[in-house]
Amino acid sequence: MVGLLKPGRAAKARAGFTLIEIVIVILALGVLATIAIPRFGDMIGGSKTATTRDEMRTLKIALVGSGKNNVRGYENDVGSLPSGLADLTSKPGGVGNWDRFTKTGWNGPYIDSTGGDYLRDGWGTNYIYNQAGRSIKSVGSGDTITVNF
Repeated sequence: MVGLLKPGRAAKARAGFTLIEIVIVILALGVLATIAIPRFGDMIGGSKTATTRDEMRTLKIALVGSGKNNVRGYENDVGSLPSGLADLTSKPGGVGNWDRFTKTGWNGPYIDSTGGDYLRDGWGTNYIYNQAGRSIKSVGSGDTITVNF
């Protein structure tokens, strides 16, 4: 019985992975990671761009209103644009209180500031608000996203 193995011994000898098998799996995972990581980064950048555009549209409606749902906005209520985006959430000095008969005065807050930072884009960069040029810009992505109103 010199060349024969016991029945349980053959199963124990074949249990586990060889070093070559482990190296092949690690190399395959490395190749997949080098392909997937840049694509995942593009998806994140695209979602930040979409989020920023949506937030900028919301800011535009808060500033000038919208014909939909009879949303008046800061400019329609007060008679002028705010000096800064912070004026959308708290009444600035020199602006009268809302008068329900004349429908004039500060009737805010015009934007919800509790859900996030409405002053920053998806990359954490402050929006550039231009009252005279009637625009909001985002430069956080490296490209400029502009909303005019």
